[in-house]
Amino acid sequence: MAKIQISPVAFNEQGKIKSVIERFLKSPLYKKADYLIIDDGSTDGTTQVIASYRDQGVLTIRHPVRQGAGAAIRTAIDHACKENYDMLVIMAGNDKDDPGEIPILVEALEREGFDLAQGSRYLGASRTGGDMPFYRKFAVRLHSFLFTMITFRKMTDTTNGFRAMKLSLFDDERINIHQDWLNAYELEPYVLFKAVTLGYQVKEIPVTKIYPPKKLGYTKMRPLIGWWSILRPLIFLSLRLRK
Repeated sequence: MAKIQISPVAFNEQGKIKSVIERFLKSPLYKKADYLIIDDGSTDGTTQVIASYRDQGVLTIRHPVRQGAGAAIRTAIDHACKENYDMLVIMAGNDKDDPGEIPILVEALEREGFDLAQGSRYLGASRTGGDMPFYRKFAVRLHSFLFTMITFRKMTDTTNGFRAMKLSLFDDERINIHQDWLNAYELEPYVLFKAVTLGYQVKEIPVTKIYPPKKLGYTKMRPLIGWWSILRPLIFLSLRLRK
């Protein structure tokens, strides 16, 4: 079996991080893969909840202050590369993703030879639920449509952060994740865009995305600023304004 790092990214998820961890501890890959939570400078008790699971093999890297989702994912990638992992699974730290579905992402890389397995809640029958706001539904569909038009590669859920990647992707100097403009929500669509346009083998995998009740907070993203952050890699890269 490949050496795998699984990394949820969390910022101020005290009300949900326990469920995130407990669900993983019951998943098929518990004790078969390393579980490293990236804590992006939480100030609400999230750090202490994560620490309480240390004896059960839950690892963590904590940013001293919040740096952004992209910076947190970069930390996960850098750690995985440094420690010679073969694959990295990124997932939400707010309990939207099902850790029981990690094996199907990994299988696409390990047995089918893909370089990146992109989770999709819209592949086939819709696999989304909970209190997903209307503007998110619209924006997710719009991003996937624009991605398809720009890259000529049909994709159904390009903003879904639940994905598995071979770390060998980041040996390619044309994929430069260490750029300051990728610190927020830009890094995920950046990596997907690069993988597709550089000819790497990418496969969408049906996964579930369940939004928690609104009272628990379903997102940290601010509608206009956050969605520009996700959209601009498509614009910058297609116009060759960034590398």
